[in-house]
Amino acid sequence: FKEHTMSKNIEIKRMTGTMRIVHWVTFFSMITAVITGLYIGHPYYQTFIADPAVDKYVMAWNRWAHFIVAIIFDVTAILVGYLYFFSRFEKPYKKLIPNKQNIVEFFEVLLNLITLNRRKKFDSSHSDSFNIVFFTIFHLLLVFMLFTGLQLYVHGLASGHSSIGAWWPAMLHLVTDWTLYVFGGNMGVRIAHHYAMYFILAWVMFHIYYQVWRTIFWKEGDIAIVFGGSKFVKEEEK
Repeated sequence: FKEHTMSKNIEIKRMTGTMRIVHWVTFFSMITAVITGLYIGHPYYQTFIADPAVDKYVMAWNRWAHFIVAIIFDVTAILVGYLYFFSRFEKPYKKLIPNKQNIVEFFEVLLNLITLNRRKKFDSSHSDSFNIVFFTIFHLLLVFMLFTGLQLYVHGLASGHSSIGAWWPAMLHLVTDWTLYVFGGNMGVRIAHHYAMYFILAWVMFHIYYQVWRTIFWKEGDIAIVFGGSKFVKEEEK
């Protein structure tokens, strides 16, 4: 008798509810940060209200919105950094350790992408080292945006005072003034902050593309992870 191979789909939990909330908060915060940040750099729209007393506050509201969502943006990055090491669900930092297993897996996933899934020698049911490295780059970019953005913010507090006291500008200068030396002054920091946004947008475009790509080629429902938290992997049965 010939053995017949059957397959069944097994649900694999990939994202907790907290992780999905962080994902979508980051997503919407980033959209707001990009829209308002581009306006701050070069105002590209005006209000439809003719009253100059109202129109002059457009920049102020954009700056306020940019600051608030940037703080939310960066807090989520810090939270993710914490979860990298202390999450009870999974600890992504283990995939960043440059041991033989992680290095081999990284290049196998890369080859899988390059060969359009013709070569697949790794377990796709869980997070792989390629994806973890990719997401780590994203969060490092967010941290970079945090330091350069706060330097631009504190530069506007030329008096050295703020509504909550002088300690706030002093602390920001302490932790962000190094960016002035690295990028050659305030304008260099501004340019670095601006161009980092384009790196983040490029990252997002590839991220979306790759999730759709994996959904099509692996047929495991990866695109549904950020909505339901799970994917479905086929297990062979005899």
